[in-house]
Amino acid sequence: MKVAAMSEPDDLAAAFEQHRPRLTTVAHRILGSRADAEDAVQEAWLRLARQDTGTIDNLGGWLTTVTGRICVDMLRSKKIKPEIPYGDQPPDLVVIEDDELLADAVGQALLVVLDTLRPAERLAFVLHDMFAVPFDEIGQILGRSADATKMLASRARRKVQGTPHPAGERRRQRAVVDAFLAAARGGDFDGLLRILDPDVTWRTWTARGLVVRHGATAVAARAQQGVHAAITAHPARVNGEAGFVVRALNGKLLAVMACTVSGDRIVEMLSVSDPAHLATVTVTSEPPPPSS
Repeated sequence: MKVAAMSEPDDLAAAFEQHRPRLTTVAHRILGSRADAEDAVQEAWLRLARQDTGTIDNLGGWLTTVTGRICVDMLRSKKIKPEIPYGDQPPDLVVIEDDELLADAVGQALLVVLDTLRPAERLAFVLHDMFAVPFDEIGQILGRSADATKMLASRARRKVQGTPHPAGERRRQRAVVDAFLAAARGGDFDGLLRILDPDVTWRTWTARGLVVRHGATAVAARAQQGVHAAITAHPARVNGEAGFVVRALNGKLLAVMACTVSGDRIVEMLSVSDPAHLATVTVTSEPPPPSS
C-alpha cells in the first residue's frame, strides 16, 4: 500500500506496527540496550506522525533511515542510559541458547566490541553486515558518500576481526559452568565449593527485588537447594558470558544466569528470575537473519 494512500491515522499506525519489530531489532543492535531501542523506535513513530506521508515512497526504508539517525544522535550526545550492572534494575539480556554460535563473527562483535566502535562505524557495520542495508542508504543517514560509508564499515569490521575470541577459552569457561550445573543438580556441596571462588558474588533480580549473596559457602548452599526442583537447565551465552537458562518442564522460562569465570573458578554470577523482566527477554537459538 502506498503511504500516500494512508489518509486515516489508524492505517498509518497499523503500517508502522508492521515495521516495529525489525526497527526495534535494528536499534537494539546499534544501541546495545532494549530500553533505548524502544525509545528510539517510539521517536521514529512520533516523527512519522508529523510527516507528510505523501512524500514517502518506501515506508520501510524511510523508517530505517530515521531510526538510524535517531540512534546515531543518541550515541553522539551520550543520551544512552548507562548500563548499571549492580543497580536495583536488572540488566538488559542478550541470550543465545547455543554455545557453538559464538563462532559467528557478527554475534561476537555485537557482544564484545560494540562499545569500541565509534557511532558512525557502529551504524555502518550493524546496518550493512547484520541487515544488508545498502551503503548508499546508510550514507544518507550519516551524511556521507557510499564510498566513505563503505570505509567506515570496513574499519569496524577490522576491529571486530582483530578482537581475540579464542575458542579454547570459551570451551574452558563452558566446562567450568557445566561443572557448576552438574554439582548443583547432584547436591554436591563440596563440588560447588571447588568451582566457586571463595569471594564469589551472586546477584539475583527476583520479583521482590535484588538479592545479593557473598562468598562460596552462601552461594553453594543456595545452589544446592535446587537439587530436587522440577526444572531443566540449558547452556547459553548471556551478554557474552557463559551461562544457562532455566525452564520449567513445560518449557516456561524461569531464570537466566551469566557466570564470569576466572581461571577455573566462577568469580561472579548474575541471574534474573523476575517474571516481569523475563517476559521481555528473547532467548534465541540463532542470530537473526539479514533483512533486505
